[in-house]
Amino acid sequence: MASNRNGFQRGSAKFDRPLKPRPRPSSPSPGSALRRPSRNSHAVPGRVRVAVRLRPRNSEEMVADADFADCVEVQPELKRLKLRRNNWDADTYEFDEVLTEFASQKRVYEVVAKPVVESVLDGCNGTVMAYGQTGTGKTFTLGRLGDGDASDRGIMVRSMEDIFADLSLDTDSVTVSYLQLYMETLQDLLNPANDNIPIVEDPRNGDVSMPGATLVEITDQQSFLELLRVGEANRVAANTKLNTESSRSHAILMVHIKRSVLESEDIVSTQNGDASHLTKPSKPLVRKSKLVVVDLAGSERVHKSGSEGHMLEEAKSINLSLSSLGKCINALAENNAHVPFRDSKLTRMLRDSFGGTARTSLIVTIGPSPRHRGETSSTILFGQRAMKVENMLKIKEEFDYKSLSRKLEIQLDKLIAENERQQKAFEDEVEKVNLEAQCRIAEVEKNFADALEKERLKCQMEYMELVKELEQKLVLNQERHDSNGFVANNGEGPASFSADEVAEAKMLLETERNRRKAAEEEVESLRSQLGKHAQAEAGGDVEIIKLCNILEDEANQKKRLEEEIIILRSQLLQLNFEADQMRRCLENGSSGSTLSATDSSMTQVRHSQFKDTGNGQKSSVATLFEQVGLQKILSLLESDDANVRIHAVKVVANLAAEEANQKRIVEAGGLTSLLMLLRSYEDETVRRVAAGAIANLAMNEANQELIMTEGGITLLSMTASDAEDPQTLRMVAGAIANLCGNDRILMTLRSQGGIKALLGIVRCGHPDVLSQVARGIANFAKCESRASNQGIKSGRSFLIEDGALPWIVQNANNESAPIRRHIELALCHLAQHEVNAKDLISGGALWELVRISRDCTREDIRNLARRTLSSISTFKSELRRLRIDY
Repeated sequence: MASNRNGFQRGSAKFDRPLKPRPRPSSPSPGSALRRPSRNSHAVPGRVRVAVRLRPRNSEEMVADADFADCVEVQPELKRLKLRRNNWDADTYEFDEVLTEFASQKRVYEVVAKPVVESVLDGCNGTVMAYGQTGTGKTFTLGRLGDGDASDRGIMVRSMEDIFADLSLDTDSVTVSYLQLYMETLQDLLNPANDNIPIVEDPRNGDVSMPGATLVEITDQQSFLELLRVGEANRVAANTKLNTESSRSHAILMVHIKRSVLESEDIVSTQNGDASHLTKPSKPLVRKSKLVVVDLAGSERVHKSGSEGHMLEEAKSINLSLSSLGKCINALAENNAHVPFRDSKLTRMLRDSFGGTARTSLIVTIGPSPRHRGETSSTILFGQRAMKVENMLKIKEEFDYKSLSRKLEIQLDKLIAENERQQKAFEDEVEKVNLEAQCRIAEVEKNFADALEKERLKCQMEYMELVKELEQKLVLNQERHDSNGFVANNGEGPASFSADEVAEAKMLLETERNRRKAAEEEVESLRSQLGKHAQAEAGGDVEIIKLCNILEDEANQKKRLEEEIIILRSQLLQLNFEADQMRRCLENGSSGSTLSATDSSMTQVRHSQFKDTGNGQKSSVATLFEQVGLQKILSLLESDDANVRIHAVKVVANLAAEEANQKRIVEAGGLTSLLMLLRSYEDETVRRVAAGAIANLAMNEANQELIMTEGGITLLSMTASDAEDPQTLRMVAGAIANLCGNDRILMTLRSQGGIKALLGIVRCGHPDVLSQVARGIANFAKCESRASNQGIKSGRSFLIEDGALPWIVQNANNESAPIRRHIELALCHLAQHEVNAKDLISGGALWELVRISRDCTREDIRNLARRTLSSISTFKSELRRLRIDY
C-alpha cells in the first residue's frame, strides 16, 4: 500500500449529535475488566469497538499464491470472520464490523471513526487506532490524502472535514500536533529538531500530555493537508520484503478542540407547579476534547521482512512496544490489579484510550495470503482481546471564568455609571426643591407684609375720621349752650335742651368707644394672623429639616452602594485569581496537580497572578486599593454584614500576598484585625481566609515577632484544635510552619503549643496539610540544630519531647514527594546531635537514615545523612553491631 497523501474536497455534511451512553449490561461478561478512573454521575460505559478490514491480494501474492486459496473468509452481513486452519477446518471470530477487500474508504470512516469524531465534538476524548502486520494497509486506511482521487481520502482527512463542518471558528478553536515514536524516542514531525519530547501524566485525572510538542492552530482544511504533508515527509520509512514503504515508527496525530457552550437555562417553578417568569441565567462553559489518531508501525517477523543492521534494531523496538500494548490489553481484559502502562512510551500515551475515559475505535488490518496465516491469527486475537476492554466516557467541561469575569466587569461598570447618574439626579432634585421653598417663603412674607400694612392704614383712617366727627359735634354743642340763656323760673327751656345734648354726646362717646374696642380687636386679630404667619415660617423650617433628613438617608444609601461595589470588586478579584490558577494548572500539566510545598511558592504564584492580571491594565486589587483605600477596607472587617466581612477579609488576604503591601497592612493595624477575626468569629470562611492572610504576613521576619507578641501563636494553636476543614488547617499549618523558621521565637513557639498544634493537625490526613506540617517540623528541626551548634540550646530535641518522632519515622518514606523531602531533612537535622541518638535508634529512625543515605533522590540530603552516620559514635556502634554497611 502506498502512503502518499493527496488533496481533498471539502464536505458539506454537518453532524451534531449528543452523546448517547449505551446501557450497561445486567451481568458482566467474562473477561470484561473495567478500569474506571472516574465513577461520577457524568461517566457512561463505552466498550472499545473493533473492526477488521481485509486487504485485497497484491501483485506479488497473485503470483506466489495463485494455486492457494485465501486463508481468510469474511461474512460482513453476520459481522463474522473465518480463519482457515486447513481445507476442512476453520476458526470463527465475531467483530463489531467486518469490512471486505471491496469496502470503500467512506464506509470504513463511517463505521470506524465517525462515532468517535461525534463524541469528540460533544466533549469526550476519542482515539482511532490501526493495528496489523506490515503491508496490510494501516497507513492507507488512516493517512491517505486523496490528491488524485477524492474517494481515497483516509480517516485523518475525513475526520477533520467533519470537525470543521461542525465548529464555529469565531468561538471555537482547533490545534494539531503530529508526532512519531521511533526507537522509544518521541519526536516532533512538525519540528524534527525537537526529538526528545517528555510524556507527562496528571495524577489527578490521568490525562496524558506532551508539553514539548509543537501545537499548530488551523482554520481550514488546506492548512491541515499541508501539515500532514510536512509530517509525512519527516516520518521514518524503509523498504522491506513485505512493504516497499514500510513505516518504521508509530505516528500519532493529536487534534485538540476547544468549544464554548452555554448551560441550558433552568426555569424556576412556583409552589403551584406553574413556571415562573424568573429563570436561572445560563453558565458559560468550555469543553476541551482531544482526538488521537494512531498509525501503528506494522508487526513483522525478521526472517520474513529481511531486516538487517539498523532496520533490525527498528523492528525490535517496534515489536517491543506492540508487545507492551498487548500486555496492557490482556491485563485489562483479565481484570488484573496491575496494568503495565509504564513498560513503553506507546502504552503511556494510550493510557486514556484503553481503560480510560476516551471513546476508542480499533481497526485491525489483515492480508489474505496463507503464507502469513500466523501473523493474521495474532492480529485477530489482538482485536478479540481489545473488544473486552471497556472505557468510562466522560464529557470534560470547565467553567468559563474569563467570560463570566468580563460579564461581571461590564455589570460593575453599568452599576457604577447608574449610581453616578442617580446621585447627580438626586443632587439636582434637592437643589431644585430648596430653590422652590425659598421662593415660596419669600413670596408669602411679602404678601403678608403688604396685607398687614394696608389693614393698618385702613384702621388708622377710620379712627381719624371718627375723632374728627366727634370734635365737630362737641364744638357745635358748646356753641348751642353758650347762645341759649339759663331759664331759672321753671327749670325748662335751655337747661333741659343742654341735658339732652349731653346725653346725646355721651351716647356718641360710647359709640366711639365701642368702635375703638372693635379696632383694637381688629388689631389683635391682625397680630394673631402675624403669629400664624410666623408659625407658617416655622413650618417651612420643618420642611427644610425633612429635606435634610432625606439627604442624610440618601448619603447612607450611597454608603451602602459603595459597600456593594467593594463586594463586587472583591468577587471580580476572586474570579480572576481562580481563572488564572486554572489556566496555569492546565498549561503546566502535572506540575499543577499538587499545591506548593511552601508558603513562599504559594505567594509567588499569587504574586504572578497579580502581575498577569494587570497586563494592559491595573490589577483588580490595585484598582480596589487605590479607589477605596486601606483604612476603608480594614474598617469593613468589623462590618455587621457577614457578606461584607467575608469579602473584605478576602481582599486583605490578597493584598497580603504582595510583599510591598505587607508593611502598610501591619502599620495600619491589619494584623491586629486579622487576629481578632481569628479569635472572635466562628465562620469557617472568615477563619480560613484570615489564617491564609496571617500565613502570608508571617513570611516576613519582622512580622513574626509581632504575631508572637500579640498572641498569634496561641490563636493559631486554638484554631488548629477546633477546625476540621482541610483548607483552614492547611492555612494554619502554613502560618505555624513559617513561624518555625525564626530562631528568636523558637522557645516561645514551643511553650505556646505550636509543636503540639502541628502534631494535632495531622489528624486531617490531607496530603497538602501534611506537607505544611512536614515543612514546619523541618524548619523547627533546622533552627533547633543551629541553636545547639551555637551552644544556645542543650539537651534532647523539643520535637522528641513533644512526641513528634513516631510520626516523623512513619512518614519518612511517604509517597508524596514534598512530605518525604521535608521529613528526610528534619530527620537528618535531629540526628546531627549525639543527645538524640538513643531516641532515634529506639524509635526506628536509624533504618530510615540508612535508607536516606542510599536512596534519597536529593543529593544534598543524601550526603547529609551519610555525614551524620559517620560522625555520631552511637550510630556507628549500632551499625557495627548490626553489621550494616553504609
